[in-house]
Amino acid sequence: MRSNANKNIIYSIILFLLIAIVYLYRQNQQKPIEQVVEVSSDKVVVSGKTMGSITYRVVYLDKDSRNFKVEIDSILVDFNQSLSTYIPDSEISTFNRTDTLFFGSTYFPEVLETSRKVFELTGGAFDPTVGPMVNLWGFGPGGPQLKDSVNIDAMLRMVDFSAIHFDQKKVWKTRPGMYLDFSAVAKGLAVDVVADFLEANGIQNMLVEIGGELVAKGVNAEGELWKVGINRPEEGVSTNDLYSIVAMDNQGMATSGNYRNYYELEGKKISHTINPKTGRPVNHGLLSATVLAENCMYADALATALMVMGTEKAIELQKNADFEIFLIYSDENGETSSYASEGLKPFLSFTVPQ
Repeated sequence: MRSNANKNIIYSIILFLLIAIVYLYRQNQQKPIEQVVEVSSDKVVVSGKTMGSITYRVVYLDKDSRNFKVEIDSILVDFNQSLSTYIPDSEISTFNRTDTLFFGSTYFPEVLETSRKVFELTGGAFDPTVGPMVNLWGFGPGGPQLKDSVNIDAMLRMVDFSAIHFDQKKVWKTRPGMYLDFSAVAKGLAVDVVADFLEANGIQNMLVEIGGELVAKGVNAEGELWKVGINRPEEGVSTNDLYSIVAMDNQGMATSGNYRNYYELEGKKISHTINPKTGRPVNHGLLSATVLAENCMYADALATALMVMGTEKAIELQKNADFEIFLIYSDENGETSSYASEGLKPFLSFTVPQ
């Protein structure tokens, strides 16, 4: 009897182990994008999510095939804790509730420096204090909720980055109640931070992408410059439907456009790009602005500014500047056309007839 009882116990243990193995196998087969790591020869691909639902993809060449997935995720968590307005106790959320903040990370002062540079360079077309106006026009968490002109004009006095001051230790407001939002530049900085981490670990060849913003360094597995696509700025097209391809030579790249994030009101398209000077959506023919610069944070801020400025002013700004641009716009006949700065032309190829 005791022998049979022991056999039953053993069979039960074996059955439990088999169930556990099957469960773990199924869980592994259904692993989410956050856990994806691919290794092929010297090439490593890591992908996941950050800043909520934004996807990232990091490709690098490493003879030791090292997996930096855990470190990259940790960096991005730390980054969000500084600059995400969706985290109540982040640095930026804390600052938005108060008037003065002593820095707890290097990210906040770094993004402030670049924001001030682009704010001044573009005559205020890039302004991280425009967030409340973006929300008023319905591009915040509350959805479309157009306000009347009185509310918009009243809010405009709170939109002025020159009223935000900072030094090496702290940031403060000269107008109580002002609100900072770095959503137009934070992805770019996050890309730079991940790229800097990889470079510090001896990685020389990489392509880092977060939500469409990129940094490319070195070459790909074929020994060529990394090539990335620029989407056609049209409604309903897939992310694989390209207008042109750019070969990136140790640069950061960012694209901003109005062709996806908008809504219609009384037959008119309301763009998510808000002019900080007027507090109202832009209304011009520029559909997409791509910027290549020394780093992705700078490119990200500039791409947003150019979408505010429009085609002609964007071209004029770039002529004596330290970045390259590719613009897709609607001309006076309603036809889609493009413009590439001289320094970018040798690295550009088209997938549509010109």
